Amino acid sequence: MSYFINKVPPISVVSVVWTLALFLCCHSAESGAPSSGGGGETRPNVLFIAVDDLRPTLGCYGHHKILTPNIDRLASKSVLFNQTFVQQSLCGPSRTSLLTSRRPDTTHLYDFYSYWRKTVGNFTTLPQHFKENGYYTVSIGKIFHHGKCSGKYQDYPYSWSEIPYIPSTMKYKMKKVCTGPHGEKFMNIVCPVDVATQPQQTLPDIQNYKQAIKFFERRHETKDQRPFFLGVGFYKPHIPLKYPKEFLDLYPLEDIDIADDAYIPPNLPTVAWNPWTDLRMRDDVKQLNISFPYGPVPKFYQRLMRQSYYAATSYMDYCVGKVLSALERHGLSDNTIVVFFGDHGWSLGEHGEWSKYSNFEVAVRVPLLISVPGLTTPVNLLKSSRDISKPGIHNFEFKEEKSTGKFVARKIWNKSRKFGFKTSNKLVELVDLFPTLAELANLTVPPLCRLDSVKTIFCTEGSSLVPLLSGKGNILRWKNATFSQYPRPSDLPVENSDKPRLDEITIMGYSMRTVKYRFTEWVSFNHSTFTGNWSKIHAQELYSVQHDPFEDHNLAEKPRFKSVVSQLSFLLQQGWRKSLPVK
Repeated sequence: MSYFINKVPPISVVSVVWTLALFLCCHSAESGAPSSGGGGETRPNVLFIAVDDLRPTLGCYGHHKILTPNIDRLASKSVLFNQTFVQQSLCGPSRTSLLTSRRPDTTHLYDFYSYWRKTVGNFTTLPQHFKENGYYTVSIGKIFHHGKCSGKYQDYPYSWSEIPYIPSTMKYKMKKVCTGPHGEKFMNIVCPVDVATQPQQTLPDIQNYKQAIKFFERRHETKDQRPFFLGVGFYKPHIPLKYPKEFLDLYPLEDIDIADDAYIPPNLPTVAWNPWTDLRMRDDVKQLNISFPYGPVPKFYQRLMRQSYYAATSYMDYCVGKVLSALERHGLSDNTIVVFFGDHGWSLGEHGEWSKYSNFEVAVRVPLLISVPGLTTPVNLLKSSRDISKPGIHNFEFKEEKSTGKFVARKIWNKSRKFGFKTSNKLVELVDLFPTLAELANLTVPPLCRLDSVKTIFCTEGSSLVPLLSGKGNILRWKNATFSQYPRPSDLPVENSDKPRLDEITIMGYSMRTVKYRFTEWVSFNHSTFTGNWSKIHAQELYSVQHDPFEDHNLAEKPRFKSVVSQLSFLLQQGWRKSLPVK
């Protein structure tokens, strides 16, 4: 095992699975069947698919109106995690957290403007761990957040074997490329486009999937047998909602509803409000003359934004499908772990809010699919746990016409398909991905971080999900809570409420999700010591998961919930360590 460098892989249930898979692979080769992995790799590859601003509004999560056939097919070979939560609903902090397996109070990153290796500690990252153990690691698109918080080069050369690929068209993100009704150009939120008229006649996610295909082709041509860790980060449905206009046809505007709770909850603390300033700077939203900070978006534009979010999601699904198809075409799918997740959610008018920037469920809950050949149950052996065979869900795909560059839908099945999903309703967090993938690949699993984890290079503040993937999650007490947080500069909404810089943070909203409740305390915060002052509580929020899933009725001030608030406050202050699984 020359790939390992100064680390001894642990024995685990997963190593037994991969040994059995290798035996079956070799037996197939002896009988004349082609070997898996395009050349007989004995160690699993990893395809790590990250999606920007993606809430679990997908077909496989029960949203039948949302057309995501490629992600749904991946889900049929995966464990679908229903209750997955991020540590902060902002791209930079969330990605730094999940890739280092450390929480924001450890990385000291709540904005975009510091690089943990320079300001905190030289923490080992998930792809770095694979690279140090013989994997060829490649980043395409947005895996780490671009810019200063990843050392300007997405943590290269620490995490990646080659310079990360960033699409050339990303430079047009804040440019006037959206066509108005009279041919004018705007910098809009709602931005369906004719790809042929765009700069360079392409879009970032199209460039991403094509770059991923090139990676597989290059590997095939050079007969490269090294195991790989390939990160592919798609930008949509992050704003601007810019996508090929053909995808808009999937969602007739008359079929688009506004959120069920498109109003500000009556007992919402002012500090919790997200004034979505990033939308207000876009030309189309500016023209609506919405008052700051509470002015509602007109209903017709709420429908337009929700329609475009759905269309952008289907466009992203198309791009994901191109990558998965290339993986299969090159004979790699039988030896590749596939992880698919969103880096945080996005409000689509719930509570009258848009974007992320909060501790609400719609902002911190994300989709997570993990597919492990030989471990996650094949769909043909699974009794369907969720039927998504609604008409029109799985009987089409988009095809890109080379001659025109346009996207056209074509029928690929004569009837709807039924997919079953192996699901987990356990509470999980994105900090759990690092130890999970290390164990699945039979690498050294990072130990639990000590209390002074800033001084430890290699450790985790999460828990491996392998017991849940292997069906053994019921024989232990799983974690009983997940933890998220969001900073604010003041109690009242101001222009920088959504994205305060570190030196502007005076309040931190610490949020805990249990099986029964979401509980949040907004406390004074010292941005120099990175600590909250629990003796100075600015506001509290308590929502019942069962009776108030939309989180519209804050129970924190109700006298009959006083003991619940007291108990949850104590658990929240104890922190994530007291909620870890017990074997």
